[in-house]
Amino acid sequence: MKIFLGTDHGGFELKEAIKAYLIEAGLDVEDLGNTEMDPEDDYVDFAKAVAEEVAKNEDDRGLLFCRSAAGMVMAANKVDNIRAVAAFDEKSAKHSREHNNANVLALSGDWLDADKAQKMVDSWLKEPFSHEERHRRRVHKISELEHAGTRD
Repeated sequence: MKIFLGTDHGGFELKEAIKAYLIEAGLDVEDLGNTEMDPEDDYVDFAKAVAEEVAKNEDDRGLLFCRSAAGMVMAANKVDNIRAVAAFDEKSAKHSREHNNANVLALSGDWLDADKAQKMVDSWLKEPFSHEERHRRRVHKISELEHAGTRD
């Protein structure tokens, strides 16, 4: 599993803290930016870059960071085969993997500190998709929406 990171200025500090933590843990991490603090950058650019990379391999994951996490999720979910979520605690992060097979997690730079975010990321990365029939069915329906032309 490779973990792709993306952030705008609103999540930059949190991304840097999580990146250092993941690298120290020996995980395969690629930072797709922003790699410097730029108050004029746009979260959409980084959400797109991460989502496109994650969509190439079902084993890969993405972590996105911005002020609220909402904009990143909206942008990332425009890419086929991406199931991006915003989570604000370990339980919601874990649930997104177990029930929804989320492959991108967005975290708020405004509302989370590095310690809480690390715990959330740990839970999210370790939690497998349940593969229960009801969850597989629902994820499949999401995929059908993507390919039905509903995003035109």
